[in-house]
Amino acid sequence: MLEHGGRLRAAAQAFGRDEGEWVDVSTGIAPWAWPVPAIPAQAWARLPEPDDGLEAAACQYYGARQVLPVAGSQAAIQVLPRLRRIGKVGVLAPCYAEHAEAWRKGGHVVREIADSEADDYLDRLDVLVVVNPNNPTGRLLERSCLLAWHARLAARGGWLVVDEAFMDMTPQHSLAADAHLPGLVVLRSFGKFFGLAGVRLGFALAEPRLLAGLLDHLGPWAVSGPTRALGHACLLDEAGHRQQIARCTEAADRLAALLAEHGLAPEGGCALFQWVLVERAEALYLHLARQGILVRLFLHNRSLRFGLPSSEAHWQRLGEGLASFSKEA
Repeated sequence: MLEHGGRLRAAAQAFGRDEGEWVDVSTGIAPWAWPVPAIPAQAWARLPEPDDGLEAAACQYYGARQVLPVAGSQAAIQVLPRLRRIGKVGVLAPCYAEHAEAWRKGGHVVREIADSEADDYLDRLDVLVVVNPNNPTGRLLERSCLLAWHARLAARGGWLVVDEAFMDMTPQHSLAADAHLPGLVVLRSFGKFFGLAGVRLGFALAEPRLLAGLLDHLGPWAVSGPTRALGHACLLDEAGHRQQIARCTEAADRLAALLAEHGLAPEGGCALFQWVLVERAEALYLHLARQGILVRLFLHNRSLRFGLPSSEAHWQRLGEGLASFSKEA
């Protein structure tokens, strides 16, 4: 299995500290979970049905013509490679590692390429996968660039797959409204922005034929009734959306300033995390972990990703941990 952030139990066991004592900033999940609405009794007692309003609420929220609810965008990531004959797939890297892994497992020839190489490789690819904004770097590509890449791929029957898991803060950059175009697949995560990653909900946005192929592989009832009811309520909460964007944006600015204060000015990031390149990345990771502060370490490029602290006490502990590392250095 690939390594991911949020493995708090493993960290607690490795460093001998109870789970409740940790400051977990290892993920890009909003630290303010949406209030869970009352779930109708029939959502628990009956098989879920697709006419409960979830798809309509998602289309309204994303500005898309059609969507397919999935059990987290991870479900779509794993199935998409089965919908194409074996071909050549490019993945803009570094990014969320599950994309390249899924296409490789599907038998495709995968090449991880830098952003600057995309134009050179595009005409040799059957599929290009882009995470936008990128995880972990936060890089954000312009719509015009992505649509131009899509047009070149689609002209040859290719696909552009855009993972917009962190796009909720910047919807003006989304390709959701264009996802009806043949050869364009947009994936949206629900849990990160709404702070409810545990419910396992996401959406695939694409032309109807491709969504039908996804559904055929996923089978009926891929998303539970209670999850559908919860997602429906959250997606329609426009006042809550504005509040979440404001407080995450404010917290991201505060986090960037805190890191810079300790000589760790972020190289990138978005409203849900900040990304830092640091020569002693592993040493800083271990230093913080020994104090019960969990961050996300990327050994291959000596970088760290910091999510948003959830309380003033956690902000203080993170600041103290960074300060003590600076003194040791």
